[in-house]
Amino acid sequence: MSNARRLNLVVVSAGTSVPSSTRMLADRLTTDTRDALERGGQEVSTTVLEVRELAHEVVDATITRFPGESLKAAIDALGSADGIIATTPIYNQSFSGLFKSLFDVVEPGTLAGVPVALGATGGTARHSLAIDYALRPMFAYLKADVVPTTVFAASEDFGAVTTTADEDSLGARTGRVGTELADYMLRFAGVTAGAVAPTRADGGSGRRTDDDEFGDFVPMGDLLGR
Repeated sequence: MSNARRLNLVVVSAGTSVPSSTRMLADRLTTDTRDALERGGQEVSTTVLEVRELAHEVVDATITRFPGESLKAAIDALGSADGIIATTPIYNQSFSGLFKSLFDVVEPGTLAGVPVALGATGGTARHSLAIDYALRPMFAYLKADVVPTTVFAASEDFGAVTTTADEDSLGARTGRVGTELADYMLRFAGVTAGAVAPTRADGGSGRRTDDDEFGDFVPMGDLLGR
């Protein structure tokens, strides 16, 4: 492999059943992202976080603010990620409550500048806009660097008979998102020519504090006195 550092890809799947269409979508995105990175000679390690397995610890941490051992390991994985795939089922026109609760207990700034690919599943394509009006705003608030293309998979998308030329097929769409995420990860890590500098607030550690964000704050009284 030509690039020195192995990149960390973290996959968050909020499916609640086994097997889960949300996990199947996450796996497709993971494969396509890894393939795109490896085609460029980049090594990548993958960590999969099944949110349902962390459910009890997420609830406990919401109340106590102290994560359990498994949840702390998951949060640490998110903090060291070079890229994140986040997938959730859509319930009542929005992400699942468990999916949201996980990110509620993650320290502010952990995802600042981290490339994120968004995916969602639902019974019909009528729910597809939930990614743009629910998921994307949340990750924008978390200051993540969300890739332009997202993917929604309805029940009919799984097992559908398609050709390789079908640009609307689930495989084509996950391939497009995976390629975009791989490109963002390489740029974030600074391993490609012309790559942009990391956008995490502290230059790469992934932690942004309120002191950093409001370090140049000027009191209103001072502004009025100028």
